[in-house]
Amino acid sequence: MKNPFAFLASVLSPERKSLAAPEADLQALFGAAVPTAAGVSVGPGSALTVPAVKCAVQAISEAAATLEVKVMRRDGATETEAADHPVAGLLRDSVNDWTPGFEFLRDIVASALIHDQGGLAWVNRVGGRPVELIAYDTAHLTAQRHEDGSGAYRYFLNGREMPASDIIHLRSPFGRSPVSLARESIGLALTLDAHAARLFGNGARPSGMLSVKGPLGPEALHRLKQSWNLAYGGGKSGGTAVLPGDISYTALTMNSVDGQFIELVTFQILQIARSFRVPPQMLYDLERATWSNSEQMGREFLTYTLEPWLRALEGALRLALFSPEEYPTHRVHFERDDLTRADLGARATAYSSLIASRIVNPNEVREWEGMAPYEGGNEFANPHTSTAAAAGAAAPQDGGA
Repeated sequence: MKNPFAFLASVLSPERKSLAAPEADLQALFGAAVPTAAGVSVGPGSALTVPAVKCAVQAISEAAATLEVKVMRRDGATETEAADHPVAGLLRDSVNDWTPGFEFLRDIVASALIHDQGGLAWVNRVGGRPVELIAYDTAHLTAQRHEDGSGAYRYFLNGREMPASDIIHLRSPFGRSPVSLARESIGLALTLDAHAARLFGNGARPSGMLSVKGPLGPEALHRLKQSWNLAYGGGKSGGTAVLPGDISYTALTMNSVDGQFIELVTFQILQIARSFRVPPQMLYDLERATWSNSEQMGREFLTYTLEPWLRALEGALRLALFSPEEYPTHRVHFERDDLTRADLGARATAYSSLIASRIVNPNEVREWEGMAPYEGGNEFANPHTSTAAAAGAAAPQDGGA
């Protein structure tokens, strides 16, 4: 009779696993390269060797860093720019003695795209004011979820626990980076690149087979293979082979996988684009791009890809850079107008319509374009019909009569 408690014992006994062969999730947690079904290991370093991954990371991180960053202060219902705030100077100019603000923002977003821990930086304060920001490598500045299950994090800089208020932490959705979640697709892309290198390294031809009449021993076959490789392998492939009568060469034709190589590469680019939520045209896959849908995909990139990252970055910076007294009234803002701005002709037409409709005045338009105001430009008037515009046009200029 079988032991009736065997099943219960198997359920209650803890599962034992060896750290000599850790699971993929455990390896990903510590930033290690994780083996994939394709037989290659994928980590942050190896993933960036795939052009589509590198292009996607650059498209998001550099687009975010190129935007003008401001510190906004709210006073009641009015919000104005606080250009003299120390945080504005850090992010606009340089965050420390060796890192410009652009590089800091680009690198912290890129780190969140490739590392499960996200983008991490330490805020150095003097007298309660941030004086420098330092983005550390994930091996030195680490984030660990708190044991209480609240979703909070504990931060360690070179083994020493740091206050959460001194850490900028930009996290990916789901607590996993796009590189980690798409490691199988990235692994297949790495395999395809290696396959292409081997294929073209052999003269873009698959290997062949030597047929010998009569029996040969293992040593003779080994010498035959070596002599063939010395004469016609490597850089000598594609030459003319001269064989004795008892040896014949049969070239192996490409199989279906080789014949559909381009289709497989294109499919992997689409898979990687989906993982980062980047339109394929942003990865320079222009197979289905047209003048009309390229513009639409550009708007989708701003709305569905870049905007969520900007919101997350603004929140992470606000949480770490402002004091508890400043937090309710101050925020970091990235100016989106630079990315959504139309060409000069379209802007001129829109400005003229807005001024003629008395929605804005000329000085407001000049401020949008970074130009100085002029006297009388605060008037809300239609320049096409108002007598004030005609009088202004007839007025003497530069003191002339």
